[in-house]
Amino acid sequence: MKTAGIVAEFNPFHNGHLSLFRRLKENGATHLAVAMSGNFVQRGEPAILSKWARARQALLCGADLVVEIPLPWAVAGAEKFAFGGVSLLAALGADVLGFGSECGSAGQLRKASAALASPLLRQVLQKELKSGATFAAARQKAVRGLFGEETADLLRGPNNILGIEYLKAMKRLGSSMAPFTVRRAGAGHDASRGEGTSASSARLRTLIRSGRDCGAFLPPPAAGVLREELKAGRAPAGLSYVERGVLAKLRTMSREDFSRLPDLSEGLENRIYAASRRAGALSELYGLAKTKRYTLARIRRIVLSAFLGIRASDSAGPVPYLRVLGIGRGGAAILRNASKTGLLPVISRHSELPALNPPAQRILRLEERAADLYALCTPAVQPCGLDDTAGVVTLPDSMGEGASVENSGNRI
Repeated sequence: MKTAGIVAEFNPFHNGHLSLFRRLKENGATHLAVAMSGNFVQRGEPAILSKWARARQALLCGADLVVEIPLPWAVAGAEKFAFGGVSLLAALGADVLGFGSECGSAGQLRKASAALASPLLRQVLQKELKSGATFAAARQKAVRGLFGEETADLLRGPNNILGIEYLKAMKRLGSSMAPFTVRRAGAGHDASRGEGTSASSARLRTLIRSGRDCGAFLPPPAAGVLREELKAGRAPAGLSYVERGVLAKLRTMSREDFSRLPDLSEGLENRIYAASRRAGALSELYGLAKTKRYTLARIRRIVLSAFLGIRASDSAGPVPYLRVLGIGRGGAAILRNASKTGLLPVISRHSELPALNPPAQRILRLEERAADLYALCTPAVQPCGLDDTAGVVTLPDSMGEGASVENSGNRI
């Protein structure tokens, strides 16, 4: 048994993800385990499909097990997001960590990871930050000065950056997982156009929200799930449905409440607090709070954390549990392996909450609240309590790896 692990959002699942699955199988993986974001994602917004729909897409396309990256890590920056996902895969006993990257070289990413761990870099980085540059720009300039253009160029690619963070997380955890990266082909991370049968997740979300056809860019099983969710009014999800609710939540928060939010520095909470008192729309709030130093993505994540009730302290410790979202043909074998490692408790329902320690209980309650709020973010309002009642996504015995749903063509 050789388990390959993948950290992902699958927002939504597309042909590029299927290609990674296939490459991992070609590399000798017998089982595929996925650590996936839940109902809210790194961009500081709801996932376009629910976590259950996206878990189903992954299972139908060949994943054996899908576990959920807990909310405070799922809506964090690259470093914390990567640490959360890698922690889960390490606890599952994964042998390989598979991911896409712009460079396609684990060796190059290792060098960049070592460069970022340099004490000298921290000193130079602080100097660059004082000039008012964003963290990403300051870090790239510092790396270029110390380690050269080739290493600095790696930091231009968002998937390279995530790959570097995966390597850093593995080192921090003392994990023996072997990194396996494939070069991303076709459309880039945030490309606005598709190429052939490849399109970025950002492009696909745009197509879905505009009601346009994107079937050529999704495997047939994933396209079938998307059709079902659209027809039922459970997609596409978006913050626009609860915009005034988000603004209302922020207006009721005190300065002290804002100071407890994650990813703050140098008075950023004061900018967001002031913006929340003036803004009549989320776009206006983001614009008022954003500066050259603070990226829009970071502002969006902090605002979302405020809406969902996430505190900085929630992700200060280790990831607290393995929560199963979906299980396929080989999932039971992976879970048996996880029980041998004993690194994290495995849960699948809220009735198991009393067995968890207090920090883990708080995070599971945050997940429940987030699911109830996500239920308001869809075209047709969904009921409360889905996080407890939806259960684990499973496939009928007749559905094997790559089986299709509504497989009557790719058009959506």
